[in-house]
Amino acid sequence: MGVLDRFSLQGRAALVTGAGRGIGYALAQALAEAGADVACVDLNEESARKAADDFATLGVRTMALQADVTRKDQVEATVAAVVGEWGRLDIGVNNAGIARGGKAEELSEEAWDAVLDVNLKSVFLCCQAEAHVMLPQGYGKIINTASMSATIVNRPQCQANYNAAKAGVVHLTRSCAAEWASRGVRVNCISPGHTVTPMTANMGDDVRAIWVSNTPMGRLGDPSDLQGAAVYQAAEASDYVTGLDLIVDGGYVLW
Repeated sequence: MGVLDRFSLQGRAALVTGAGRGIGYALAQALAEAGADVACVDLNEESARKAADDFATLGVRTMALQADVTRKDQVEATVAAVVGEWGRLDIGVNNAGIARGGKAEELSEEAWDAVLDVNLKSVFLCCQAEAHVMLPQGYGKIINTASMSATIVNRPQCQANYNAAKAGVVHLTRSCAAEWASRGVRVNCISPGHTVTPMTANMGDDVRAIWVSNTPMGRLGDPSDLQGAAVYQAAEASDYVTGLDLIVDGGYVLW
């Protein structure tokens, strides 16, 4: 088998949360282009449906699923729907996330809980439900979306809740990777830098200028910059890789 063949996802079944827009959409698109069947999961059913329709034009099977991934019952039902339709689940991309920042001394309990629930609790629930399918199969790839905010403290925005949640995602990834490595399930994460998405679109030009000035490559990321990392982590090419936090940030964490 040639090296490029080892990046093919033909015949694999994938699930991507937060697939309706931004980074999640880009990651789901990449998996579909590499040949995987993709279930697009999003809180917004219309966005999930549009993404699924878009990716169906690539010649793969798709489905759209609406779910609140902070709810264990809905996560389990989502995974069950994929397995019920396609008979297996090979790739789980746990990407759904939100940002609600504020100064640490002023941050509300509600904002803390909301960010930790979506950005960390949901990742655990998804990992757990996906593992219940993958461990009996003896093979699977789980990819969590973390952030360079797990490694550094961003500026100028204050977001202690977001930073803590993403640091939790990285260590949760390592913990699951260690537990499941001997049973064929690889667990890795991707840590984007500042990326142009609908979630960052409302940041002011002054903030974005600071982000760019702090990035050695001198630009913000595009969701497409993350696609190669996702295909690599999902593919056979990374079968000897687990517990990896792959930072894709234009060099931001170097300074």
